Parts: sequence; C-alpha cells; structure tokens
Amino acid sequence: MAITDIDRYAHLTEADVEALGAEFDQIRRDIEEVRGEEDARYLHRAISLQRGLAATGRVALMFSNRKPAWALGVAALSAAKIIENMELGHNVMHGQWDWMNDPEIHSSSWEWDSTCPSVQWKHSHNFVHHKYTNIVGLDDDVGYGILRVTRDQPWEWWNLGNTFYNLMLGTFFEFGVALHHVETEKLRKKEKTLSQAFKDLRIIARKVGKQTAKDYVVYPALSGLNWKTTITANFTANIIRNYWTYMVIFCGHFPDGAEKFTLEEYETEDQARWYLRQMLGSANINAGPVMRFATGNLSHQIEHHMYPDLPSYRYEEIGVRVRELCEKYDLPYTSGSILVQYFQSFRTIAKLALPDAFLKATSDDAPETASELRFAVREGVQQQFGVDPVTGKRRGLRTALRELKEKPVQVAG
Repeated sequence: MAITDIDRYAHLTEADVEALGAEFDQIRRDIEEVRGEEDARYLHRAISLQRGLAATGRVALMFSNRKPAWALGVAALSAAKIIENMELGHNVMHGQWDWMNDPEIHSSSWEWDSTCPSVQWKHSHNFVHHKYTNIVGLDDDVGYGILRVTRDQPWEWWNLGNTFYNLMLGTFFEFGVALHHVETEKLRKKEKTLSQAFKDLRIIARKVGKQTAKDYVVYPALSGLNWKTTITANFTANIIRNYWTYMVIFCGHFPDGAEKFTLEEYETEDQARWYLRQMLGSANINAGPVMRFATGNLSHQIEHHMYPDLPSYRYEEIGVRVRELCEKYDLPYTSGSILVQYFQSFRTIAKLALPDAFLKATSDDAPETASELRFAVREGVQQQFGVDPVTGKRRGLRTALRELKEKPVQVAG
C-alpha cells in the first residue's frame, strides 16, 4: 500500500521534520523578498518570444503549399504552443506573477491556448492536485482517472488497455486535461451525478468550439487557397504540443521514486510534512537552460510542487538549496534524463495493465508503489532514524534505500 507514515518512511525524527519545514519556509521568504524587475523582464521576454514564434508560424503557413514553409510553420507554431502552455499559461494561472499586479498577466484573467477552460483547470489542478498531491483516492492526477499507475489502485478488467489509454492520452492530451474536471473516477463510483458532469461538459464544449474555430476555421481561412495545408499544419502542431506536454508531466509524476500516499498520512499532515510529501511525490528532469524553458521549468517538478506560486524563473536557484537540504537530511532528490524518467513511467503503465498476481515484488516494495513497510527489518535488528550515535552521521531515507538495494529486506505482513 502507499505511504501511511511519512516520518517513518523518510527516516526522520519529529524534530528533523520540524527543522526541515522551517528551512523550506525560509526558502520561500527569501525568494519572495528578491523577486522583482529581473523576474518581470524574464516573463515579458518569454511572452515576446512566444508571440513572435506564433506570428512567424502563421505567416509561414500562408505559403503552406510549399513544404519548407509548411515545415517552418509547424516548427514555429509547435514551439509557440508549447511555450504558451508550459511557461506562460500553466505558470501564470498558478498565480506566479500575480505580485506584478498586471491585469493582463494575472491568474484571474489568463485564458490559455488549450481546450481546457482555465476556470476548471485552476480547480482540478491548482487546488485538487497541488493540495492532495499523489494521495490515492483524492488526487485525480494519479492515473488521470483512466490509467492504473500504482498497485494501490485495485486491478479491474478494463486495466488491460492501460498502454492503449496511455497512447490516446498522450496524443490528445489537451482533451484529456479538459475532461479531467469531469472526474470520471467519481462518476464510476457514483460520487458525482451525470447532471453535474454535463454542466462541466457544456463549459468544456464552449472552449473546444473556440479552439476548433481558431485553429481549423479562422487561421486556415487567412491562408486563402492554402487552407487545407494550414489545417494539417495546425493539427500537427497541436499533436506535437500534446505529446511534449504529456511527456514532461508524466516524467515529473510517475517514474520510480515519485511516491504515493494514503488518506491516513494526509489527515495528520502539517506544513512541514506537506513539503515533504511534495518532494517525495515528485521527480525532476535533468535539463539545461533551453530544456528548462521548453518544459516551463517543470523539469524542476519537485520545486514546482513545493512552491507552485513562486516564479518558475527561480526554480533552478531554489533547486540548489533544496538539494543541499536533501544532502543535509540524507533524503533522495529524484532526478534523471527525460528518456529514463519516461521509460520508467511507461514500464509502470505497461506492467500494471496486469493483475497483481502476475507481478513480482509486493504492494509495499515495488518501484512504482512503496510504503514504510518496505523497510521492515530482520529479527533482532533495529531500524535507525536521525543521527547515528556511533558514527555521528545522519541515516536518512537515501541511505536506507541504498541499503535496501544492496541487501533486500523482507517486508513484514
């Protein structure tokens, strides 16, 4: 099962957790004090770049009957859509730039280039996902209502289609995100009525209609005789944006080391343990400046989950300090290349299409599912937490995980 006692899983004493929480709070205060003109310049440059790429793509597609112009249009438009969704829309609607008091760049007014209505996204993502991150049964992002990504989700016959659903979700990711607010899991459990779902669907339908008209009617019409090739280019750009967004999101949430949690853990949670849950439940992508920008700085998914309303421009700076605290408290800082992170995510999705009886490991000690019981020790050996009185070194989760790999421990129960 998922983690029920985060202190025990992290191998931290109560004093450790409180001290760690205070240091995370200090990071927030420090960033809030220094954000200012430099951050604003970064944002305005990003907006200018995005609009320039979009304009370049639209102009190129007026000549889309020629293959070079079609390719240029697709490339520029794909980049523009990725930047708008990842670095601008996602982060602006998180309130990262509300401190600027700019009515045009504010979480209350921004509507992004996506079929998902911003008003619904801010509830299903900002509130539900970021409050209940990776809590099985509360966070709908744990599988998006259609994928089995942890053994804490009981296997049902329709999970055999896990890999197919994954392909469809990646291809049409913006629609998957749009339908997220419908809460299909609650519909299946009859915790939400069909009338409530239809109300959500009407709002989604209006946004889908606007996006469809823009990409497949208005802009193709502006291309005149090249309207058909413009439609294919717009469709291609949307698919590229969908796959990229999907891949970045999955790499931040489903690789090995991105842990899941139970309602029991959440019910006793304070701010310090909320930080700890966000950190243990997320994973980063190793990235340079260009990759970071292309992901909307969600290559720093750990930092984003800990500080979702701080400017994305600061995540690299924040990450340095978070890694230092991980070293200090002997905690893992889950990060890897985008290919490795996605391979692990896809492997989890593929194997969990099968019933647990066909799988190795246990529901407490599998790569995608873990609990504090994975560290149950052999008879006569006592588990260590905090600073080792003999060596003076801190023995935390990172050391415990390493020892587990070197000499596997039998899981109790």
